[in-house]
Amino acid sequence: MRIATFNINGVKARTGALTNWLKERAPDVALLQEIKSVDDAFPREHFEDLGYTVETHGQKGFNGVAIFSKLPLEDVSRGLPGDDGDEQARWIEATVMGAQPVRVCGLYLPNGNPAPGPKYDYKLAWMTRMKARAEALLEAEEPAIMAGDYNVIPQDEDAARPEAWKDDALARPESRAAFREILNLGFTEAFRVRNQSPGQYSFWDYQANAYDRNDGIRIDHHLLTPQAADLLNDCWIEADVRGREKPSDHVPVWIELDA
Repeated sequence: MRIATFNINGVKARTGALTNWLKERAPDVALLQEIKSVDDAFPREHFEDLGYTVETHGQKGFNGVAIFSKLPLEDVSRGLPGDDGDEQARWIEATVMGAQPVRVCGLYLPNGNPAPGPKYDYKLAWMTRMKARAEALLEAEEPAIMAGDYNVIPQDEDAARPEAWKDDALARPESRAAFREILNLGFTEAFRVRNQSPGQYSFWDYQANAYDRNDGIRIDHHLLTPQAADLLNDCWIEADVRGREKPSDHVPVWIELDA
C-alpha cells in the first residue's frame, strides 16, 4: 500500500496539476491538505472518475483536508476530538481496507504565526488535542498513521537555513517539544527511519527562487504506530514535483507499507 501526503494549496487552483500527478503516480491513498473548498463545491466526480473514493472535510477559502483512496474506506470521521467549538477543518480519519486494514489520519496542523500570540496558543492547544488522539490510536494496538502538513520543523537539519526559522512558530522550542511529546509516545517518524541525511525538504517558499536554491524546510511527516511501523518498507520525498508547472509550495511525501 502506497500512501502519499500532499498539501496541494488549493484544489481549484491546482486541479490540473493534481490530476496529472494522480494519473502518473497512482497512489493507493492520497491524504491532501489545504483543499480550500467546501465539501459541496469540491470537484468530487472528477477525481472519482480517476478511480478514487473521495472523502473531504472542507472549509471555504481556507484549510480543508481530504482522503482519496483506491481501496475501500470505512469508519470515516471528521474533526480532531477535544474541542466541539473548533470550526477549522484540519483533521480527517478513515480505515483503509487493504490486505491489512490501516487507520489513516490526514492532518493540517495550524501554522501558529505570529508567535507568541493567539494563533500560536491555538497551535499548541491543537497539538495537545492531537496528542490525546495519538494516545487513543496507540491504545487500539492497530496499524495507524498520522500524516500531513505538521507545520513543524522537527530539528535544525530539517531546514536549509535554521537560523532564519528560530523565532518562527514552525521551529520554536515549544512546537518542537510538542512534536517530540507525540513522537515519544511510541510513534515512528517514517522519513528519518529511512533517511538521516540533511538537505531533504518538503516545502519551498514561492519567493526568492527558494526551490532552485534548495532553500527549503521539511514539515510534512508520517507518524506510525508500532503496528504500522512493522509494515513500513520505505519513505521518500517526491521533490521534483515542486519544479512542475503551477506547483504547490509543498511536495508529496510517500510511505510504502506491506499492507
